[in-house]
Amino acid sequence: MSTNSIKNWSEDDRPREKLLLKGSDALSNAELLAILINNGTRNKSAVDLAKELMALVNNDLQRLGQLSVKEIVNLKVKGLGEAKAIAIAAALEIGIRRGAVENKREIIRSSKDVANYFKAQLQYKNHEVFVAIFLNQASKILHNEVLSEGGITGTVVDPRMLLRKALEHNAVSIILCHNHPSGNLKPSQADKDLTYKISEAAKFFDIAVNDHIIVSNEGYYSFADDGLL
Repeated sequence: MSTNSIKNWSEDDRPREKLLLKGSDALSNAELLAILINNGTRNKSAVDLAKELMALVNNDLQRLGQLSVKEIVNLKVKGLGEAKAIAIAAALEIGIRRGAVENKREIIRSSKDVANYFKAQLQYKNHEVFVAIFLNQASKILHNEVLSEGGITGTVVDPRMLLRKALEHNAVSIILCHNHPSGNLKPSQADKDLTYKISEAAKFFDIAVNDHIIVSNEGYYSFADDGLL
């Protein structure tokens, strides 16, 4: 047998060598995490630590992506300290940002365009984040901005601040977007009331509210598609 056989590599090195030989697609989630963890303990390999970590989040990468460094450390996987938790959190954030870039569009043609972009940004957040997109006459994105970040169950947005931002960017229309950490895509009464309040106030400045998108790891909901705008 060749000395270059995977069986002859140390347990911690095998995922790295497997990636080199077969590409990243050939690795399991645990093997990819093991590369970030880098080395195991005396009794457990990096792959073992990665499997233990994944088991604690029900083998759900989305759940893992929602955890802070402190929360990863608090899972108390022996051999997985702050430095390794930082590496994992950083890698997951890069993946989120990559997804956001891939789905970013300069011109908004449908609710799906907005949902794809912000789903990548917001679906892993464990608190609500409210974002506004400001558009010109050709539906080209002029600017997008986080207006508020709140708790698990809600966030508060000041319509006056939102409209001031719209005027600063000479926007003729706005698309609202926020996430539901619970996964539930049904708009709450508070969501409906806020959308109506902003839409009515915007009319005084000849600014249209084109849509309000709710995103979660379950998909997205569009007020416009559902006839509420």
